[in-house]
Amino acid sequence: MKKVLGYTLLAAGFAATLAAPAGAQTAAPAATPDAKPAHSAPMHGAMRGHEAMRPFSKPTDRVEAKLAYLKTALKITDAQQPQWEAYANLLRSQAAEREKRMAEWHARMMQASGKAEHHHPTVIERMEREQQFYAAGIHRLNEELEVEKPLYAALSRDQQRIADEVLADSRHHGRHEHGHGGEHRGA
Repeated sequence: MKKVLGYTLLAAGFAATLAAPAGAQTAAPAATPDAKPAHSAPMHGAMRGHEAMRPFSKPTDRVEAKLAYLKTALKITDAQQPQWEAYANLLRSQAAEREKRMAEWHARMMQASGKAEHHHPTVIERMEREQQFYAAGIHRLNEELEVEKPLYAALSRDQQRIADEVLADSRHHGRHEHGHGGEHRGA
């Protein structure tokens, strides 16, 4: 039963995502067999496969799909809309911040790829980065609790049972995509 519900909710979320206005999409030019993509500039090894042209490659794209799925799964009512909007806006702002950090990291990697010598952080520098990473995580968690508690309280018992599964699942998926400061871990 849980699998059927999960697959149904997943399909509904993707259907809602794909139902975006047709005007928002632009047709890509047809590729010839020997044509190079417009973004074929040399890339740092960590950037290969992470081009912006890939569907759902940006955190802001993924969060919209996630929100569509969650809203459908939870069956948010008009009365629950204010709490939902606070939750959705926080997730959107966090995704935009992740996207900004990723762009900064990519720029640093492009700049560093031309240098003959790379800086290897000391153990103290790594610990300080880890400390910053965890402090930022606690800050994000506190922000999420601030908007998720009122949303959860506004849900019916049936919605809360669904929320216990889908919100917990959505919190764990994607959490390990990026390491400290949005850096990609070996994927």
